[in-house]
Amino acid sequence: MILEPRFACDVAVRVIRNIRNDGTYPGQPTGAVLVRRGSVGYVRHIGVFLQDQIIYSVHFLEADQRVVGCRETELIPADEPWIPNRFERGDRVIARQALAIKGAVVAASGAVGEVMAVIRDPAPIYYHVLFEQRVLHVPEEALEPAVTSLSPAPAPSLA
Repeated sequence: MILEPRFACDVAVRVIRNIRNDGTYPGQPTGAVLVRRGSVGYVRHIGVFLQDQIIYSVHFLEADQRVVGCRETELIPADEPWIPNRFERGDRVIARQALAIKGAVVAASGAVGEVMAVIRDPAPIYYHVLFEQRVLHVPEEALEPAVTSLSPAPAPSLA
């Protein structure tokens, strides 16, 4: 199997999800956000991982000049329309309304779920969200962030 890269060296690309340190980026703790979704960088090198994944070394000028390895599925052309998304895979969310299939409620308003995938195409953005043991296709406006013991504390009010 021959892998054909989608992007060439020196091409501007946009990362579509936050890139976190998987433990291979020196000087940053594992799990730290290295590059925020929506950031634009430039392909510097193209390599292969495990003979079945193309990995791009991308230089992000606005993210502390970081050069980060990105999978092809994490990138889009920089000039492609960008629609920011509120949630990412792994985020805990709450249903803002009852969610139903053919009139039968399968997730009550206030149900807590976990984002399994971000569906960006076509716009608007939808998510695959796991509620109990069922994955639902949910529009962004039907969700809000879940506040859990793992969530960061809210910022103090200045009022």
